[in-house]
Amino acid sequence: MSGRPPRAVEEFLAEPAVATLTTLRPDGSPHVAPVRFTWDREAGLARVLTVATSRKARNLAGAPGDGRVALCQVAGFRWITLEGPATVSHDPRRIAEAARRYTRRYLSPPPGPPGRVVIEIAVDRFLHLNL
Repeated sequence: MSGRPPRAVEEFLAEPAVATLTTLRPDGSPHVAPVRFTWDREAGLARVLTVATSRKARNLAGAPGDGRVALCQVAGFRWITLEGPATVSHDPRRIAEAARRYTRRYLSPPPGPPGRVVIEIAVDRFLHLNL
């Protein structure tokens, strides 16, 4: 990722919004799912909590190459897409960090279903409009 995003982008990413996460199914077709996520500027990571059996997590577990994804947040005519390679982590410390950030952003703790994992996106590209 080249540099930090502009302040307006950071502010938009702090809003308690829902986004869509696009992954690729094994047949190459896109799978788009609504998600809540957090943005970690210092680490350059977007994090999405889910369960290991979800389609999005399974798509990444079997992804060839770098498992690139697109995460898009929209509000009216403002939008941002975060792109980058994604991995699925079962590490309890990483899941706890994602849950901590989620609670801070959305002002309530995330669901805690069995089999919870975190998708970590190493953001290397921002596309945005009207920010």
